Amino acid sequence: MEWYYYIIIVAVGIVAGIINTLAAGGSLLTLPVLMALGLPPNMANGTNRIAIFLQNVVGVGSFHKQKVMDFPSGFRVGIPAVIGAIAGAFIAVNLNDEVMKLAIAGVMILVFFLMLLNPNRWINSHEEHPPIPYWMQVVVFFFVGIYGGFIQAGVGFFLLTSLVLGSGFELVKANALKLFVILLYTPLALVIFFVHGDVNIWMGLVLAVGNMTGAWIGTKIAVKQGAKFIRYFVLVAILIAATKLIWDAFKVL
Repeated sequence: MEWYYYIIIVAVGIVAGIINTLAAGGSLLTLPVLMALGLPPNMANGTNRIAIFLQNVVGVGSFHKQKVMDFPSGFRVGIPAVIGAIAGAFIAVNLNDEVMKLAIAGVMILVFFLMLLNPNRWINSHEEHPPIPYWMQVVVFFFVGIYGGFIQAGVGFFLLTSLVLGSGFELVKANALKLFVILLYTPLALVIFFVHGDVNIWMGLVLAVGNMTGAWIGTKIAVKQGAKFIRYFVLVAILIAATKLIWDAFKVL
């Protein structure tokens, strides 16, 4: 790997770490970069999990030090997500590369239209909502876990929505819990990808340097600036994802 690849990977990781901590969708940036640097789609999907895991170790620790993290609530919603993620990871590793490319493209389209059709449901999530019954939360987080184990890219959008609108958390705490839930299931998904030979450890660790740095920066910004700033950041993340989607679509035409 050329020396400047390391600079590119770390820089992309920093940006992705900030995006993942304040909103979601950083993997929509890192996955295409990993594939552009030569990794097949399945291996890019698995390798990205190393950076996500270490990023969230830093993010969860930083939120905890700033007294934002609610671990009991995290376990309540995280356990069903872990079970779902195991199933999702098995689905992902058994797909061939071409199907994986179509799946990643499909996720981008799904995220784009979810943001486009009802943006207020996402960017106004600072308001407190009464939680839905817990058994319904279990079902919701199980399916979010399946998605996260399958691809990871964009799962934070679904987790934020579920935590705010489903479980009733305000946006800053929801961001902290989002990182904790992903931290719970990522090691299990990573093991499944590793066993199937879909992890480039070295490239994943290089990417993790950037992601961890970005997560540390992102947690400081989140706590200091609060929910109002996060709402705007989520909106920017949506616009960036939409722009990338449109650009990719025009390149195919």
